[in-house]
Amino acid sequence: MFRIGEFSKLTQVSVRMLRYYDQEGLLKPEQTDPFTDYRLYSADQIPSLNRILFLRDLGFGVSRIREALEHWDQTFILDLLEQKRLETQDRIRAEQTRLLDIEQAERDLFKNTISVNYNVSIKAVPCCRVLSLRRVMPDYYGEGMLWEEMSLYAGKHGISISDHTFTIYHDMDYRERDVDMEICAPVLGLGEDGEGFTYRMVEAVPYMAGIMVRGPFENISGAYRGFASWIQEHNQYRMTGQSRQTVHRGPWNETDPQDYLTEIQIPLEKR
Repeated sequence: MFRIGEFSKLTQVSVRMLRYYDQEGLLKPEQTDPFTDYRLYSADQIPSLNRILFLRDLGFGVSRIREALEHWDQTFILDLLEQKRLETQDRIRAEQTRLLDIEQAERDLFKNTISVNYNVSIKAVPCCRVLSLRRVMPDYYGEGMLWEEMSLYAGKHGISISDHTFTIYHDMDYRERDVDMEICAPVLGLGEDGEGFTYRMVEAVPYMAGIMVRGPFENISGAYRGFASWIQEHNQYRMTGQSRQTVHRGPWNETDPQDYLTEIQIPLEKR
């Protein structure tokens, strides 16, 4: 039997880590001296320690290592490694995207274009009759799926849809997931509701702030931040109601995202 310091030297694992593995239930000492409370390890425990180190070096956390030790067989470990491989690929892709964002930020700083001024205009928006589809989607990019669904529905039922479509976001705050959105297509007449589609009147908005955003959809968040400065300076207005969005030029009619044109509309009221 080896005291913890001796076992540490023989296995090249620090005493601190051996105590941590003991605390987490991964590798308990084989015995504890009843008189001195010294932790005593045996050479038979080295294979278990090697398994812990093997999984640790592959990036597994304590809970997964504990699970692996309890179910150590070839099939289980191969499945575990495959999951880790897929997770690692996803993380690499995310970091590659982050790297591209950093490189773009560096270019923007070099060009002194990181701060963009967005023009805000105020207009009255009349009420209109629309065919709408409202649904909670996983994220904001789910809007495209709704428009595809509406296009199929309109074609199936011979419905003529105006080009002046828009989306209403019913959440009063920004959502990372579960976004309550309603796509609206102005129509000339009423029809029968069905398959989740509804004919309704969208109310007029006397004061609607409009912001034109050029370029990829990622620029939209910057436009909202720019609007924050505008609304603070023009404190005779305050935000109210649900914001809207119209994509005048997007993936369906532009090949280059730099040519996209999106209009953000934010309802206001005078104080």
